[in-house]
Amino acid sequence: MRTGTTFRTSLRALQRNKMRSLLTALGIIIGVGAVIAMVSIGNGAKAMVENQIASLGENVILVMSGSMNSRGVSSGSGGVYTMTIPDMEAIRSEVDGVKAISPEARRSQRVAAGNQNWLTTINGVAPEYFDLRRWPLAEGTCFTERDVRGATKVAVVGATVVEELFNGENPVGGTIRVRNIPFLITGVLTRKGSSLMGSDQDDAVFVPYTSAMKRIIGTETVRTIHVQAEQASAMPDMQAQITSLLNQRHRIGPEKDSDFMVRSQEDIAQTANATSKVMTGLLAAIASVSLLVGGIGIMNIMLVSVTERTREIGIRMAVGAHGRDILLQFLVESIVLSCLGGVFGILVGVGTAKLVTMITGWNTLISPSAILMSFTFSAFIGIFFGFYPAKKAAALDPIEALRYE
Repeated sequence: MRTGTTFRTSLRALQRNKMRSLLTALGIIIGVGAVIAMVSIGNGAKAMVENQIASLGENVILVMSGSMNSRGVSSGSGGVYTMTIPDMEAIRSEVDGVKAISPEARRSQRVAAGNQNWLTTINGVAPEYFDLRRWPLAEGTCFTERDVRGATKVAVVGATVVEELFNGENPVGGTIRVRNIPFLITGVLTRKGSSLMGSDQDDAVFVPYTSAMKRIIGTETVRTIHVQAEQASAMPDMQAQITSLLNQRHRIGPEKDSDFMVRSQEDIAQTANATSKVMTGLLAAIASVSLLVGGIGIMNIMLVSVTERTREIGIRMAVGAHGRDILLQFLVESIVLSCLGGVFGILVGVGTAKLVTMITGWNTLISPSAILMSFTFSAFIGIFFGFYPAKKAAALDPIEALRYE
């Protein structure tokens, strides 16, 4: 009965000072809302990165051109294309577990159709590239190995190119001019979205790699070789085999740096997720400062409340209340303030995350664990920062309290 009376007394004290209670809880509301919103943005970014990594394909290993040294001067990573078609064929025939393989020769090039022109990326690839990347066609068909052998002037275009050059109409059967060379459009790819680097993957034209190398780029080297493994478990061994094979083919000794890089999806995912995790943690830590500030605000207001209600405390003690009852009363007030702030903070955080998505288009992912953690932390703050004022109130001398003016 005494405990119930203490709770009712605490709630009545909060109701008598509604504005003060609201302003006190505001710090917790802002802190909890900020934590939830920041974690949601970070989780959304992480999910987007994971989707983009998945868009590379399944069990894919990337063999990328590295740097070369000439007279002691490094060209930098990717400064010189060092991969060749014979390198690709050697990987296909000598490395165990290869399911599919495709080179990628790339160049930015202005293309035209009718009286429209557009600066896009020309990608020379093999027909296997689209299955390897899990990138189906929306319209038409892909080019074939026969087109590769004959360096045929055919192309598959991305959705952005269709919008810019053909006003969104189906271009299959039409032509696109690359360096004034007409290429027959055989297919249109489904929309894929942004890459890991933020570039538009749909803003591209794909042609047989032989056509790109002979007719457009004029080179015998390629930027990247995409290798798909039959099984995920075989990828580490395949990476080692590819590295050993290419070092041998490029005559690179054990003491020298390779002029290429071999990276798997797992490597890329681990790096991207580590970065995303650090950023999410940093955002959450910054937002958590608001919770601490809110806790300090609770302590400050409760100390003021103890001073203002000294005579009330003396009267309660005079009629039989014990020190633990006074302690519980003020502790309940601080916990109620922090918990109410936590509840409204959750609503603010969820609403902010959804508003960010609506306004900016960023992906946000609301985490139930972040909501639970924020609410629990807000309750803990109520106990931690409310304990000192409550203890101070409980330690008051009843006689001195009654004399207080």
